[in-house]
Amino acid sequence: MIGIASDHAGYEVKKELLIYLENLGYKIKDYGTFSEDSVDYPDFAFTIGKAVADDIIDKGILICKTGIGMSIACNKVKKVRCAKVDTIEEAKLTREHNNANVLAVSAIKSLNELKEIVEIFLKTEFSNNERHINRINKITDYEVKNES
Repeated sequence: MIGIASDHAGYEVKKELLIYLENLGYKIKDYGTFSEDSVDYPDFAFTIGKAVADDIIDKGILICKTGIGMSIACNKVKKVRCAKVDTIEEAKLTREHNNANVLAVSAIKSLNELKEIVEIFLKTEFSNNERHINRINKITDYEVKNES
């Protein structure tokens, strides 16, 4: 199950990506927003992050004007590795090297670019390369040791 959410700036893009992903056969849960009325992006980033951390969804997709705010907020949730991605190469590498479980994208990119980025992110598997596992474990260990 894939979760998707946006703020008001990403609402129209989210609607298009939902249709695209459903046509590809993905099961999608829409976490909002459900209009172009102004909302606070952290609320949606935290919701997706928590759903990933709690194993309710396998991966998350977040959309705001730049993707930056969503990424910052989502990465505050433990067990989340949210990557703000602008290219197909970044989408591939963040899955292979970082095992990112949430993707944050910019609503100002073209819809065709976003479709490719999202599809590559969802299709690419983690490499399971020992060096990448060790690096991810360091991040997780730091997160656990520095709980407040």
